[in-house]
Amino acid sequence: MNTERDTAGRIFQTIASEITARPQQVEAAVKLLDEGSTVPFVARYRKEATGGLDDTQLRLLAERLTYLREMEQRRAAIFKSVSEQDKMTDALAAAIAQAATKSELEDIYLPYKPKRRTKAMIARENGLERLAAAILADRSADPDALAQGYLNETVSDVKAALDGARDIIVEGLVEDAGLIGDLRAFMQREAYLSAKVIKGQEAAGAKFSDYFDHREMWKDVPSHRALAMLRAANENVVVLDIAPDPETGAARAVDMIGARLDIRGNGAGDAWLRKLAGWTWRIKLSLSMMLDLMGDLRARAQEEAINVFARNLKDLLLAAPAGAKATLGLDPGIRTGVKAAVIDATGKVVATDTLYPFQPKMDLRGAQSAILALVAKHNVSLIAIGNGTASRETEKLVADTLKLLPKGVTPPTKVIVSEAGASVYSASELAAKEFPDLDVSLRGAVSIARRLQDPLAELVKIEPKSIGVGQYQHDVDQHKLGKSLEAVVEDAVNAVGVDLNTASAPLLAHVSGLGPVLAESIVAHRDANGAFTTRKELLKVARLGPKAFEQCAGFLRISGGKEPLDASCVHPEAYGVAREIVKACGRDLRSLMGDTAALRGVKAEQFVSEIFGLPTVRDILAELEKPARDPRPTFKTATFAEGVDDIKDLTSGMVLEGTVTNVAAFGAFVDIGVHQDGLVHVSQLADKFVKDPHEVVKAGDVVRVTVTEVDVPRKRIGLTMRKDGGASARDQRNERADRPGAKQGTKPAPRAMSAGPKKQAETGGFGAALLDAMRKK
Repeated sequence: MNTERDTAGRIFQTIASEITARPQQVEAAVKLLDEGSTVPFVARYRKEATGGLDDTQLRLLAERLTYLREMEQRRAAIFKSVSEQDKMTDALAAAIAQAATKSELEDIYLPYKPKRRTKAMIARENGLERLAAAILADRSADPDALAQGYLNETVSDVKAALDGARDIIVEGLVEDAGLIGDLRAFMQREAYLSAKVIKGQEAAGAKFSDYFDHREMWKDVPSHRALAMLRAANENVVVLDIAPDPETGAARAVDMIGARLDIRGNGAGDAWLRKLAGWTWRIKLSLSMMLDLMGDLRARAQEEAINVFARNLKDLLLAAPAGAKATLGLDPGIRTGVKAAVIDATGKVVATDTLYPFQPKMDLRGAQSAILALVAKHNVSLIAIGNGTASRETEKLVADTLKLLPKGVTPPTKVIVSEAGASVYSASELAAKEFPDLDVSLRGAVSIARRLQDPLAELVKIEPKSIGVGQYQHDVDQHKLGKSLEAVVEDAVNAVGVDLNTASAPLLAHVSGLGPVLAESIVAHRDANGAFTTRKELLKVARLGPKAFEQCAGFLRISGGKEPLDASCVHPEAYGVAREIVKACGRDLRSLMGDTAALRGVKAEQFVSEIFGLPTVRDILAELEKPARDPRPTFKTATFAEGVDDIKDLTSGMVLEGTVTNVAAFGAFVDIGVHQDGLVHVSQLADKFVKDPHEVVKAGDVVRVTVTEVDVPRKRIGLTMRKDGGASARDQRNERADRPGAKQGTKPAPRAMSAGPKKQAETGGFGAALLDAMRKK
């Protein structure tokens, strides 16, 4: 086997090709990650070492590093196992070394894997291995006649003898890595995924009606359809199958098995082996191939769904903050009332109330008086209204109430806010700790208000899976989903930066190098000793050592402290470079920060050293030019149409404004204020072809849409963002549907395929390999 250095080199080379980098960059990044550095830290503060790998590349690098290291461990274990059996050959060693995936490794190892007693083993014990070899060696001989010579006290008749020979040959076939690889590739190219409704489940599974009689090429199934069908199957609504074309595919698979046995003539032996090839496909390999491809489909669909969730979560976390303004949060409700909470510019709760403007109390005047009083007393600038039940009724209440303000008074801006996850937070241990004396229902109103002020700071308190921007999120691997979403939160928090003196423990926990324990220690130290005046004071926090300080310091901000650079993302290790730049400009640091004209005249190359390269110097100049800049967009809101409060109010052709709530592989969901998001299909997102909806929209975007379809019973709303109102896309769909053979599931013309045998790793074809083994015995 290769040395440890060779193995590492192979991993670096593989990852480099996948993330479009050089092996040296990958090696440097791996070294830093192995030493305990985080992805955000490496991406921002170690650009010289990694050649500028960004956080996306580094996340993929870290994920693939884990997979490839596990695979190398498995490769070594397989090599050791085969060697201990004294079955290792040069060709087999090369095959093991060259396997590119875990599944390839397992295919190669299958014949050598310790197994329980099999039918083939019993047949060998009964002396039938020579019968199998005889049939393979002489195709003109009648297998029945050959079998007569192998009858004994344990093999009573010809059928038993031939069944034993069949078991031996079939075991060799199903353990033939080359054949399995060829069949898997054939199925990946040619197989269809089909779904059929289970009789009697039509009514219960109505939501899956699109898949009651569905068929499409396995390789073309998009993730959302795959997950929908898998869910339907899991709920016993449909039966799924993956198989080649029934008219030609199965025969081609049997031919591939036959080619492995080198069946060419029409002798009695060839005829028997043809039947064996068909039996092998029907009984042994078709099911295992189906299960393999079903697993691949599930993994592929889950990976895409997790990616979609991660991208939506990132967009939501990095949505524009309304800013530090007094905000009234309203959590709408009918019978239980509208919960109200006012927070000041720092997010502190200053007032709460419960309003009953709707049935059964119908205290409209009392609700309006309470809102006006809260607005006046606390100088409210924003009103955040949750988008759940009674949202539009509550928005109308607010709009009518604000009209009662005296002339000359600027009314607060009202905004509909997603309340996804607010109830989860309200009942959480964290919320109870944060608001021990506040009713659970009122905590939701606080959360709604805070997520308008600063979405990132509030949403990190909620488990990402509860925020509701996923695609079949409950159907995917929860561990992988959790890891992916945690990485998104970490990247978002560190991209924005955190105010060391105001951040909550949940927010600090996501800062590079910290975590829940150190975050709690920082808050405890802050409560006991007052605000931090410099970043260096972090080293006084219990259990926060030099390594954690190195990782976190650059992402923590201190405004108005002793050190001006502590308010920027310049890392303390590079303060010396920043001061050299300031000195060269002949200015005071505070006056220079933000002076674009003065800083753009500085040549970065003059300040490069052995420790700090050009990327770091340029980052420092950019930060001095715009200190503590927020990468998030400018805040703006959607205005819902008056009088359009319910899906029944919609008509085709209406032009409305809305907010993108979720982006999936097939399009984007938009909240237009009717308690049911509408769908802008990917074909309706723009006046050009769109492959990925994220190219056009992201969660939180304010967009203008035209209503194209309204299905009240199924609560489905079709929207378009095309300038022609979607007419062109409809014409194109109709034109495609009218074409001959356009019906879904139409069979493609069979493609020619070579039936020639593929060589095995050790020797020649399967028949030759078995004969060779017989001769050695």
